[in-house]
This record gives sequence, structure tokens and C-alpha cells, in this order.
Amino acid sequence: MTSSNPISSKASRRFRRLALNTVITLYFLIIAGGVVRSTGAGMGCPDWPKCFGRWVPPTEASQLPADYKAIYGAKLKGEIEFNPVKTWIEYLNRLLGAFTGVMIFFTLLASIPFLKSGNRKIFFLSLASFILVGFQGWLGAKVVSFELLPIVVTLHMLVAIIIVLMLLYLVTWAGYVEKRIRIKEESRKAIGNLGLVVMSLSLVQILFGTQVREIMDEVIAKLGYGARDLWIRQLGLMFYVHRSFSILLFVVNLLWIYRVIKVEGSSTIAGKIVLGCLAILILEIITGLAMAYFGVPAFAQPLHLTLAILLIGLQFVVWLVVNDSKYLKYDGGVQVGHQTV
Repeated sequence: MTSSNPISSKASRRFRRLALNTVITLYFLIIAGGVVRSTGAGMGCPDWPKCFGRWVPPTEASQLPADYKAIYGAKLKGEIEFNPVKTWIEYLNRLLGAFTGVMIFFTLLASIPFLKSGNRKIFFLSLASFILVGFQGWLGAKVVSFELLPIVVTLHMLVAIIIVLMLLYLVTWAGYVEKRIRIKEESRKAIGNLGLVVMSLSLVQILFGTQVREIMDEVIAKLGYGARDLWIRQLGLMFYVHRSFSILLFVVNLLWIYRVIKVEGSSTIAGKIVLGCLAILILEIITGLAMAYFGVPAFAQPLHLTLAILLIGLQFVVWLVVNDSKYLKYDGGVQVGHQTV
């Protein structure tokens, strides 16, 4: 159904550009979060929103009160030791989080014209993303106040994934320009259902990964960062579950990729993205092997996490494109390709 007041092409492009840039910023934030965890900088700032009571963190211990260990050590069980590198890693992560919030706010503003065009779901989904980012900021504060409590860290990760998927839906909706190949509905449904299985397995694997990371935090607390080559041996059963599950994930992904290319073709949007998914999946396995057999190199941890969330995001985009008649149905807007958006 075409709205009597379609959104202008300029407004649509502006929204698409902002939404895409916001997604990119969010992935940088995920990388930063991975760096924070891989370097043990999660408590580099023991308070929130300030850092050691300052809006601009200190660069040396002489800038702190003489009794700073007494002030912050009680909260952290007496283990506080000022480390300027970790402090600034955590602080820059917070700044990037604030910038991401600003980007999502601009995306929300750019979605206002969709209210007038009749496609209100775009505006409300943008609003929901903005609200979730605020909730995510609150969760970040709780991560600090609960001293990296595992369940709070895991919830923090899940909310980040939800925000990524919501923004990717908006980008896909606004930028979908491919003329659809007409395929049988049963084939479309089969690929869509398999895509749901693939995304579900990817999410389970990410959750397994967070569990492994939480166990690793306990191992690090006992062995220290100087014993990276010993960490993997201490992880126990959950590590082997996570590693073995990757085999199942790889096989199911290969089947899904084959089905998508067979139906859609390798030159379509869906075909190109699933080939990208295959490359990301291979890199994901390589970084996992690097951590398992090369002493958990610091660069591999944030990269492993980022690739996992990038993978599930692209899987979601393919699933949307394959099921475009149901999930990318437009109520009004500019003419794109063979349909009105």
C-alpha cells in the first residue's frame, strides 16, 4: 500500500546513511568492549560515570589521593592498583559508548519523517533502539557496581546483540534495492526456517563463549596475565563444549549457504552476503584455534567476539532479504527497484 504522503528520497537516503554509520559505530564499540575484557581493564575505572572521581582520568598515581586504595579498594576487595593503560582503555570504551548513543539519537531524529509517511514501525523501531542503548548504558554501570558479575556481563552482551539486529533491520529496510528473483514459496520458507536454525545456533555459541570467558576470568584471577599459555588447560568442560559446538555450527552454516546460493544465486545481495558469512565463519574458527593453541593472544579475543556478532548480524540480514515479502513490506515511501518503499 502506497502512502498518500510518501517519504522523500533525500530523507530515506539520510536515514539509511545514519543507520549504517550507527551500526559501524556499534561494532567498533563491541571491539572496544572485547579489548577491555582481553586486557583485564574492566575495572580500570572503579566508579561510574566518573573515573577515579574525575571526568578526565588520571595518567599517573600522583594525580590520585594518597589514600586512593582505601577509597576504592573496599569496593574491589582490596585489589585496586592504579594502571593508567587499563584506566584509559576502559575510559575510551565509555566515551565510544556515549558516542554510539549520540549516533542512535541522530538515527531516531532521521526516522521522524517515516511517521508522516505512514510507515510508523521504522520510527518506533528507531525509538526502541535508542531506549535500549540507554538501558545498555545503565547495564554498563551495573557491570562496574557488581564488579563484573557474570550474569550482568552476559546480559550486557545480549542487549548489544539485540541492538545490532534492530539497527541492521533498519539498514536493510532502508537500503533494500534488489529486484527479487521469483522463487517458489516453499523454497523460500525452507531457507527461512533453516536461517532461523542457523541464527539460533550462532546465538547459543555466543552464549557458550561468554560462559567460557567467565570461567577464564576466574582462571586469570588465580594464574595472572603472565600465564596465558596455561589458561586453556584450566577451563574445563565448557571450553570443550564450545569448541565441539563450532563443528555443528560450521556444518549447518555450510548447508544454509549452499541452499541460499542455489536458490538466490551468488550474484544477488543474499548470495554475496552468505559468501561473506562463510569467510567470517572461517576467520572465526581461525581465531578460536589461535586462542586454544597459541596461549590466548590478546588480539584474538576481541576479534573472535566481533566476528561472532558480525556473523549473526549478516545471517539476520540474509534472512530478512530471503523473506522480504513478509519482513520488508513497505507501507509508503519512495520508489525503489520494482516496489514502493
